[in-house]
Amino acid sequence: MQILDTPLSGVKRLRPQRFGDERGWFAEVFNTERFAVAGLPSRFAQDNQSLSRKGVLRGLHYQLGRPQGKLVRVLSGHIWDVAVDLRRESPGFGRWAGFDLKQFSEGGDLDLLWIPEGFAHGFLVVSETAEVLYKTTDLYYPAGERSILWSDAELNIAWPLHLLAGEPPQVSGKDAAGVRFRDAELP
Repeated sequence: MQILDTPLSGVKRLRPQRFGDERGWFAEVFNTERFAVAGLPSRFAQDNQSLSRKGVLRGLHYQLGRPQGKLVRVLSGHIWDVAVDLRRESPGFGRWAGFDLKQFSEGGDLDLLWIPEGFAHGFLVVSETAEVLYKTTDLYYPAGERSILWSDAELNIAWPLHLLAGEPPQVSGKDAAGVRFRDAELP
């Protein structure tokens, strides 16, 4: 498995090796021992899966009290995934990075994104639909759930809204009511 650094310290792209023949292919996407040796979490508490239509924007989510690291994989479709560094002690505090994540296609890579605890996370669906699976390092903790406004001017995230053919993104009421970064209750 290739493990690639990204512009944000701790956020990694993972590219599992695929083994294929005329029948198709096989890949090991998680292995407790290999993850531990690579300094990645070797235990996950929960798997989440979502199906969303084009233009759906989910996030920017994080949890207080029981933060979640997330291992994100697109099963079908194409998303633009964003991580925002919320770690006050980090040199990258307040910085974000965006990543194109797509389903596997012949000749392409199988691509996963590791986002550790201490980051807000969100994504925009840019294909007709997208199915996203992500493993979390802790259970969902409703009392600690928080959301930063996806369009916060201070973060100035360059969402690829031009891919939505002039339509505004679709966000939940909870995400529309997210707070500005400067007002966020941070870990």
